[in-house]
Amino acid sequence: MTGPFHGPNTHLILRKVESIDLFALSEDEKAALLALPLHVASFEAGQDIVREGDRPSQCFAILGGIVCTYKTTRAGKRQVMAYHVPGDVPDLQSLHLKVLDNSISAVGLCRVGFVQHDAIRHLMRAHPRLEAVFWRSTLIDAALVREWMLNVGRREAFARMAHLLCELITRLEVVGLYSDHTCLLPMTQPDLADALGITPVHVNRTLRDLKAAGIVSLRSRRLTVHDWEGLKTAAEFDPTYLHLGSDDAA
Repeated sequence: MTGPFHGPNTHLILRKVESIDLFALSEDEKAALLALPLHVASFEAGQDIVREGDRPSQCFAILGGIVCTYKTTRAGKRQVMAYHVPGDVPDLQSLHLKVLDNSISAVGLCRVGFVQHDAIRHLMRAHPRLEAVFWRSTLIDAALVREWMLNVGRREAFARMAHLLCELITRLEVVGLYSDHTCLLPMTQPDLADALGITPVHVNRTLRDLKAAGIVSLRSRRLTVHDWEGLKTAAEFDPTYLHLGSDDAA
């Protein structure tokens, strides 16, 4: 399906852009953003959206679901580098880097909207403030990578899992997908293992420990937070690195 950004998920794109917190978008800027022509496509769990080595002529925005950026060793071992939520444009760097150095895959069923690079360049020339928003977005993506390096490299499994959950909750809340202390998390335990650098068995044990402590429970891919303050304490979570307009989740 091809058409402008208008649709049931449009508000997620705007909420994410406005969370960049540089300034309030004007009505003209909002209209120009929503007028971007896009091609909507759906992907199944585990299906690659873009692959390492691709030379793309377009970027994509997430309209629904969660995707992950990952790399693999020659032996096929996968390391998830980041999760991306609705409203994100996870491959924006392809505007300036000709060859992708990572792959991006669907985590559960997801919908994305592809936008040609030329359309984005035209938008940024016509609306320079939006170019600043996109640039800031890529800097925030880099900040996430730095925090993930610390999380995987120096935190124990309990804190590591707690920190990942804190981040996802905070980012999902920004786009209105965390409410009443619950959200959908489509990741399997092997998915979480690839993100945290531990085994699926260790993931299972850590989630059971978090549940036993009365902090969270995960059932049928739905996360329920019973003790938000306890989760933040376990994670030593400081949301500063997310650089959001609201620096905390409720």
